[in-house]
Amino acid sequence: MNTFLFDLDGTLLPLDLKEFTQAYFKELTKKLAGKINPKELQKLILKSTNYMVSNLEENKTNKEAFFEDFQKNINIDINSIKVQFEEFYKNEFKNLKEIVCPNPIVKKIIKLLKSKGYTLVIATNPIFPKEAIYHRIEWAGLNINDFDLITTFEKMHFCKPNIEYYQEILNILNKEPEDVMMIGNDLLEDMIASKLGIKTYLIEDYMIDRSDKNIEPDYRGSLEEFYKFVKDLQNL
Repeated sequence: MNTFLFDLDGTLLPLDLKEFTQAYFKELTKKLAGKINPKELQKLILKSTNYMVSNLEENKTNKEAFFEDFQKNINIDINSIKVQFEEFYKNEFKNLKEIVCPNPIVKKIIKLLKSKGYTLVIATNPIFPKEAIYHRIEWAGLNINDFDLITTFEKMHFCKPNIEYYQEILNILNKEPEDVMMIGNDLLEDMIASKLGIKTYLIEDYMIDRSDKNIEPDYRGSLEEFYKFVKDLQNL
């Protein structure tokens, strides 16, 4: 094993998903209020996000899938909407930093793994643009340059919990499943990687269990316990 895939929200960046989602939509609907009725916007975004997550066309990025569906449901030129989305993720999105709770041990984990020579990946669900993901990496006390790959909305063609998402990561990195471990807090979206033969570690601090499948992680514990696990790893 020489590669670690890390989920972001609830794993490297401790947060309450429900609180974060509510604050996110409050800021976004405010930004786009002049274009789309706030009550409708959340429904439209969720609909197009669901379409994007279910789309398995390998020649279509998540960004392309999202905006393709979004355009079908509005009577406004999509390009003007895209500009406002980009402005939002560069600016207003940063207001959400107030509700996250960074854990100092995360920085120690990443620093130690880097010093031991492991390949590191931010394997967050790529339903957000890169600016939103980069902000959240920084909120966790980390640097985007700490990672060999960051999965974003613009780059990836699949989303969690599709195993195609994990296969795409393996293809990009030229890795085999036995080279890799996935670390995350979501029993379905993150631990599903085991279906490809990837080892898994469930972080229980902000665990999400919405799976109706029989998915059992190889390892489980708190961030503190994962840090101890990392300490025992050999140098590469």
